[in-house]
Amino acid sequence: MDSEFTSLQQQHTWSLVYKVKRNSDGSIARFKARLVAKGYLQQYGLDYAETFSPVVKPTTLDVSNAFLHGVLQNEVYMSQPPGYKDISKPHHVVYLLLYVDDIIITGSDKVLVVDIITQLRVSFALKDLGPLHYFLGLQIEYSGDGIFVHQSKYAKDLLSRFHMMDCKPCSNPCASSQSSALAVSPLLSDPTTYRSLVGALQYLTFTRPDLCYAVQKVCQFMSKPSQLHLVAAKWILRYLMGTLHKGIYFWPGSLTLSAYCDADWAGDPINKRSITGMIVFLGNSPITWSAKKQAVVSRSSTEAEYKSLAHTTAELYWLRMLLKDLGVYLHHPPILWCDNFSSLALASNPIFHARAKHIEVDYHFVREKVLNRDMVIKYISTLDQLADIFTKGLPSPWFHALSYKLMGTPPLRLRGDVKNDGESVNRDIKQSTNDL
Repeated sequence: MDSEFTSLQQQHTWSLVYKVKRNSDGSIARFKARLVAKGYLQQYGLDYAETFSPVVKPTTLDVSNAFLHGVLQNEVYMSQPPGYKDISKPHHVVYLLLYVDDIIITGSDKVLVVDIITQLRVSFALKDLGPLHYFLGLQIEYSGDGIFVHQSKYAKDLLSRFHMMDCKPCSNPCASSQSSALAVSPLLSDPTTYRSLVGALQYLTFTRPDLCYAVQKVCQFMSKPSQLHLVAAKWILRYLMGTLHKGIYFWPGSLTLSAYCDADWAGDPINKRSITGMIVFLGNSPITWSAKKQAVVSRSSTEAEYKSLAHTTAELYWLRMLLKDLGVYLHHPPILWCDNFSSLALASNPIFHARAKHIEVDYHFVREKVLNRDMVIKYISTLDQLADIFTKGLPSPWFHALSYKLMGTPPLRLRGDVKNDGESVNRDIKQSTNDL
């Protein structure tokens, strides 16, 4: 172990690299130092600054292993490993220090928030940056009665990084030619660029539900991407070029949960697996959405739709428990909107038919939630099904109609009256939501 550690130092495996952290407008916020592992896939001055988050729950921006931060109930004893004890300090152990940066503190009581910050300052060195405007690549803008969250700077940086700032914008993130499952083409000699691009696009879906289906499509070819796959990923950048300022608007409203779910049966032409799409609203504000290929092949459209129903039911149940932990109690059960009559019949009919026995687990799960009034399932016309945008590539007119109902644009300060612009945005988004 001594030999290996000495070798690591001799070969300069670790190096200190300084990173410039910038504000949303591009100005320098501060200089940071970080330790990075030297590797053949990283180049100094090019991608040393790249960091990746492992598994993230977009609904809360929470790492899945957060439960590891719980309070230990038992004493934990540590000692130096046998055969490698420091003779001069035999009773010392190794400490792992976790540095947490960029914390959001919010609440309805301003006095309490100030008190918490004051208490934290007793033990930690804090820099109060004031009202939230930029956090982990998310930009936050405030207007009359709402909050607009977008990633315009992140999107511009992404276009610049992949040399697409001068590209011609397109009207749809999915090219019509992609319907043939991105036909076979020569594999990329070096898939690094493709993987980096697709990974960066995934982070954009936090505020861009309109990108969700197209991004999950290109994510399926990370292991062996071809030239056509790279073209498809850059097509998303072309769409992004023309929609840089889109994002999600949040405004106060009723504390009710509602969701839309849909499925495209055998939507993947390669392995005939179905695509599940869903979106959840808290009041009139969308809070989580997804487009995901189902794990197994569905034998009927009813099975595919019911799997989508079960997936969304689990998400609604989790969100309801999360709100309860936060002290928010829903006075009415969540409503789940579905456009498939067969799935609705299965969820409501206490008689379990033999022809649907292969989806029995999902059936019992959903039925239990319905019987316990944990949720209500209702029918919605396919024309009003918002989740349709997450299950397939849509023609541009229909794609834009659904996108308009889910998203908004920021109040533009350069167009004169900020207040009027913000109110106009609010009216447009609220009207689109009321039209559902």
